[in-house]
Amino acid sequence: MSTRREASSGGHLPSNDWPGRMASLAKETGDPRLRAFYEAFAITPDTPMEEVPLVAMDFETTGLEPDQHSIVSIGLVPFTLQRIRLSEARHWVVRPALPLHQTSVTIHGITHTDIQKAPDLGDILDELLPALAGSIPVVHYRAIERPFLDVALQWRLKEGIDFPVIDTMAIEAHLHPDRNPTRWQRLWGKKPVSIRLADSRLRYNLPHYPGHNALIDAIATAELLQAQVRHHFSLDTPVRDLWL
Repeated sequence: MSTRREASSGGHLPSNDWPGRMASLAKETGDPRLRAFYEAFAITPDTPMEEVPLVAMDFETTGLEPDQHSIVSIGLVPFTLQRIRLSEARHWVVRPALPLHQTSVTIHGITHTDIQKAPDLGDILDELLPALAGSIPVVHYRAIERPFLDVALQWRLKEGIDFPVIDTMAIEAHLHPDRNPTRWQRLWGKKPVSIRLADSRLRYNLPHYPGHNALIDAIATAELLQAQVRHHFSLDTPVRDLWL
């Protein structure tokens, strides 16, 4: 499932070049916290998945556009394919730049009262970046966490951030390429296959968790990746086959 993604320089970066990318960013950054984050990366493309340090990451946000909306909570849980380390899980509520809209309050349940005394995201970077350093973040839908964090740091540090991720939604999309049936297929009774987090978990008989809580969704994502690897890949699968 190896793919290519756009590098910040505008060129194409092969997915197995992440070690070189992180080394280059370590030299380019002017922020010591980002430098430590990039220098901690020591995962080679051929590392078997069973040996890869992972950290499931989920954000709750005020909307879906990184340039227009803000992060309001972050959930992290470190794990491997053998174990989810719940005792080391972290959850932060952070203060968004703009007032909360009622629609987002309804979705994630974080209210104006919750964020009044919450720290700015910049105030938790000394905790957040070390919690991510040296691991591959695992997300469900990579268009949220990496872009939102990149924009948030551009506003605060005048430079963004980049790192590889494993996307459990992308894995499900790869496994179900015909998930959206044509009109005629629908007439014949074929139903679409949802790759949303909760629906994806059902295919692996994983328990139902209430959604839209960053920490619970991070735990749910960690469990989903463990199931995906065991059902469709192997413990020896090199990480280059899954990271993006």
